[in-house]
Amino acid sequence: MRYASRIQQIAGKASNSWDAHVIAKQKRARGEAAILMTVGDTDFASPTSAIAAVHESLAAGRTCYTPSAGGLPMREAVARHHAHQTGQVIHPDQVVVTVGAQNALLTAALCLIEPGDQVLVPEPMYLTYPGTIAAAGGVIVSVRSPAINRFHPLITELEAAIGPRTRAIFLATPNNPTGAVYTTEELSGIAALCQKHDLWLVSDEVYGDLVYEGRHVSPCILPGMSTRTITINSLSKSHAMAGWRLGWMVAPQKFAEYAGQVTYCSTYGIPTFLQDAAVVALEQFPDGLPELRAAYRRRRDRFCDWLGSVRHFSCFRPEGGMFVMLDIRASGLSAYDFAMGLVVEEGVATLPADDFGESAKGHLRINLGVVDAEIDEAAMRLIRYAERLGRHRASY
Repeated sequence: MRYASRIQQIAGKASNSWDAHVIAKQKRARGEAAILMTVGDTDFASPTSAIAAVHESLAAGRTCYTPSAGGLPMREAVARHHAHQTGQVIHPDQVVVTVGAQNALLTAALCLIEPGDQVLVPEPMYLTYPGTIAAAGGVIVSVRSPAINRFHPLITELEAAIGPRTRAIFLATPNNPTGAVYTTEELSGIAALCQKHDLWLVSDEVYGDLVYEGRHVSPCILPGMSTRTITINSLSKSHAMAGWRLGWMVAPQKFAEYAGQVTYCSTYGIPTFLQDAAVVALEQFPDGLPELRAAYRRRRDRFCDWLGSVRHFSCFRPEGGMFVMLDIRASGLSAYDFAMGLVVEEGVATLPADDFGESAKGHLRINLGVVDAEIDEAAMRLIRYAERLGRHRASY
């Protein structure tokens, strides 16, 4: 039987990045101690008020169809939230509610990209970007953001990558996996490229409430960008609601109309009772959960302070987000081999970051969404493993 060629493009090349995660899960199943610092989930519970809102909504019989682009109460809540966060006042009709930010990314790609169009993405990039762009028939063009530049974008290289088929730039700030928070100057440079070359900008801002250094700037507020920027957000990271799958996009009116037609043909709307909970979460916590942000910052500092004692290793203290990038190239091992040795010998699962792009090669992405005691324990085990490697190399 024959399958559509796009399936292979979406799937991409086979990856073994999650092998350490699988081993750690197997260790736990056997009753062994293992610390999972791989997948971007959190130890924090969803807001009790959101959970209560679901129960109340279900009890009230709020289980009927909703408009495919989202019910008016949630779109109004998102419009208020967007204005609070960015200062940009929008109409609720510019909001499209989606199944998490990932569904918003795919919807944006389907609305913007013709087969063969090129999309520029600064890397390291989130792992789903290549498949998302390929699903729309696009060709991804990655542009490095090297570790020596603290994983911030190189505007001159972005411009050099623009060609006659370039259609859009996709970016994430704060970045996953690096936690780089793009500066106003960097975003202004990207905005100038978009206007000069008539490009769309898709701005993934799901970590916008988790900023520790500098401040988050949404490119939609920059001069000339309101008509060409699609802003994507969700409750997954900021409100510890990843499994609820509640996201949205804010876009120019005509784009939102087209995006609503895509959701009509795909999700056909989001459950009403979940939208009711989202309204409560957005109104009660307009800047995300403050205790979650404080915990991640504390854990970032604790972990990086621990790892600062390891000779030759570099722990990049992220400016935002929930991950730390650890440069282990001086170990002489690949990121994959280091991660596998660490999980087998010490029971700590981290994610080799090579698949995020060439700029991330030789780094581990380490999730801060575990309790403080596991942050300390993981750091001590990692140091112990690194020291053991060092003694082994010195013996040769």
